[in-house]
Amino acid sequence: MISLITASKTQKKLAENVRLRRLQMDLTQTGLAKRSGVPLPTLRKFEQKGTISLESFLRLQMVLGGLEDILKATEVKEIEFSSIDEVLEAGSTPTRKRGKRK
Repeated sequence: MISLITASKTQKKLAENVRLRRLQMDLTQTGLAKRSGVPLPTLRKFEQKGTISLESFLRLQMVLGGLEDILKATEVKEIEFSSIDEVLEAGSTPTRKRGKRK
């Protein structure tokens, strides 16, 4: 499946969502930085450019109440079959537990 959204656009949208949620909660950048343990310059850079480490992003989400949503969004879903042929085919091929080597 091809996605039309780029990583850069996603980063900016995530930053915008964090900013909007922060404002909904009536928090200043300083207040969110203190509560999350993320340095204020890092939060400012994130809200302006969308650049942040995963750990800092998750700390912000912990304060903003979004950790559960992130876990749900990244959850691996079980394969749903649409025919008996797909069920039989899935059972005949061994499932790899690691990626292909290059």
